[in-house]
Amino acid sequence: MPKPPANLQLGRAVALPRSPKEAKLDAVENPHPDTDYLVRFSAPEFTCLCPITGQPDFAHFVIDYAPGKSLLESKSLKLFLASFRNHGAFHEDCTVSIGKRVVQAIRPKFLRIAGFWYPRGGIPIDVFWQTGNLPSNAVLPDPGVGPYRARG
Repeated sequence: MPKPPANLQLGRAVALPRSPKEAKLDAVENPHPDTDYLVRFSAPEFTCLCPITGQPDFAHFVIDYAPGKSLLESKSLKLFLASFRNHGAFHEDCTVSIGKRVVQAIRPKFLRIAGFWYPRGGIPIDVFWQTGNLPSNAVLPDPGVGPYRARG
């Protein structure tokens, strides 16, 4: 099995970044840059902090992208998302900031991020952001996360 490049977090012990600003997203070469396809990451256990109260906020993220020359390495994404655990930001800021950082790291042809936030104060907030053009022959499935429904 080939050894990962030294500049990647993959294949070695890496401390959890203290903040999203310190976190690094790794790009790896797309083995099929001439083919349009879609990649999906789901992160159902995202946490951050309310910037006002310091209380925890929880979300389920679905990130869909059509890669260009690079793919997003999944370990770096996990570390990046975990770096929000002690970070205070509003739902909209977290969702859009994550999408923009991924775009900056890998320059995809298309990206959509869907943030399904659990209720605080009785109101769930869902945040969606996308950029680029979905290739005409790529399939973009529904995010697969239904709207929040209370018990009963």
